[in-house]
Amino acid sequence: MTDSGRPLAGVRVLALEQYMSAPYCSLLLADAGAEIIKIERPGLGDPRRSIPPVVERNGVRMGVGFMAYNRNKKSLALNLKSDEGRDLYRALVAKSDVVVENLRPGSVDRMGLGYEALAEVNPGLVYAAVSGFGRLPGREGPYGDWPSFDVVAEAMGGVMHMIGFADKPPSPSIYGMPDLYAGMAAAHGVSMALYRRSVTGKGQFVDSAMYDSVLSLNERMISLAANTGARPRRGDPPGFYPRGPMLVSDGYVAFTIPDDIMWRRFCRMLGRPDLLDDPRLDSPDARTENRAFLDEVARPVFAGLTRDEAVRRLQEAGVPAGPVQTSEDLLECPQLEARGVRIAVDYDGLGELQFVRTPLITSDAPDVPLNPAPTLGRDTRRILTEVLDLSDAEVSRLAAESVIGTNQGHE
Repeated sequence: MTDSGRPLAGVRVLALEQYMSAPYCSLLLADAGAEIIKIERPGLGDPRRSIPPVVERNGVRMGVGFMAYNRNKKSLALNLKSDEGRDLYRALVAKSDVVVENLRPGSVDRMGLGYEALAEVNPGLVYAAVSGFGRLPGREGPYGDWPSFDVVAEAMGGVMHMIGFADKPPSPSIYGMPDLYAGMAAAHGVSMALYRRSVTGKGQFVDSAMYDSVLSLNERMISLAANTGARPRRGDPPGFYPRGPMLVSDGYVAFTIPDDIMWRRFCRMLGRPDLLDDPRLDSPDARTENRAFLDEVARPVFAGLTRDEAVRRLQEAGVPAGPVQTSEDLLECPQLEARGVRIAVDYDGLGELQFVRTPLITSDAPDVPLNPAPTLGRDTRRILTEVLDLSDAEVSRLAAESVIGTNQGHE
């Protein structure tokens, strides 16, 4: 492998992954320079290849979600239900640094491909498992064998309980948030484990649970309930006001007034210094209690402003603020353009498509590679011949016996 200058250049990752959580973990590692070999089922592949919405042009069809989280990876179609397929997987593990996996709890162990078994093949292996409720031996808990999707983790982690209005049902947040955050935590764990291996020479098991990750984002619910007796509820303000979106003439702006410093600045922006002497508004608790009165004062001012005007006035007063942006706004945002957050990836048959890069930027490698997500089995032959030194004839035999899948047109 050549050194690209990226922090994880030279690290080989086997990604036994599907859907979102593990693919996002391995995408972060890929953008950091790691070689990612995505292990997929022959003929089927990652289910997100065909989950709508899809882009379909010129006879080429691929799921947008799959393309978003699987660029800069190689695809190896491997039948792990066959003895030879499992043997090939173990042989690849012996020549790899990391496994990232998010199959249903118990699946890999039943195949003899869990961490304990693979650590015997490669004692330096870093094995990252992303699951709904955690899989570290001794820490599985009563829900350890439950499968999970994002809404389950949000519901159980208390996030859904807090989103929406008091007189309405609970609401989920953005699609896939628990998956992405658990994947990000797993990538962080992999990086730490690789550094630790450089000291000890030993690998370890990295356990990332969606439930844990959601609760770490929603830790305020536990902190308040356990330490103050408060019971945060949907629709309640967080103890200070105003906070959140405010209606303006052409949309909404968002800001928060958490303390008396910001309150003085906000009054200056409103042109109402007299409010500083109003006992109904003289503390965060008082402003929260009297938020209906505060709305009567503030809303007419904002109603006469555009988003740009309101944000400018708030910023000039020293109050952090921003517009509530739509997808159209994001596609035109000059900040995202300057940061290189929106990236364009060229796909054969589909043309140039836009996605969002992973969030971290390092000074040595500010730009990420822009290789498209692979077609199923595109790299099978190359990986088996170059990494495992199999002959072309042997690879062809394995393909004929359905041990592997190849994409002849893209090899």
